[in-house]
Amino acid sequence: MAEVYEELAPAVLGYFRGRGAGDPEGLTGDVFVSVTTGLPRFRGNRAALRRWVFTIAHNRLIDQFRRSSRVAEAAVATMPDSGIEDSLPIDAEILRALSALPEGQREVVVLRFVADLPLADVAKIVGKRSGAVKMAQARALTSLAATLSTESD
Repeated sequence: MAEVYEELAPAVLGYFRGRGAGDPEGLTGDVFVSVTTGLPRFRGNRAALRRWVFTIAHNRLIDQFRRSSRVAEAAVATMPDSGIEDSLPIDAEILRALSALPEGQREVVVLRFVADLPLADVAKIVGKRSGAVKMAQARALTSLAATLSTESD
């Protein structure tokens, strides 16, 4: 379990921060409590484990958004001012750029590039077809490139 935590916890924390979760550290802990209790029943390879962990993370995030508010604004990212650890695969500049994306695009980008999941796994987690995920990814990357190039000017 320690190996699973060390490998995936920074990416799960980055996922929660990239999605604008309130208390990303607490959610990360909740995910790994669920992983610990479910691990003896888990069957699959390393890729399936990663997909399973991020499915749990995705579901925890949706639960938090539902609890915090019944309106769509709950999914809008809240940018942290500080405290982003160096071990996270996401930095403050990218977090700001991600916050400008629509929620669906932000989710796809974070799952693809922070969680490092294949397109098919992202599609399963978000409940969309691979083509729709690929299109959302392309639009998001175009927007991110424009936002980041504008910020660097």
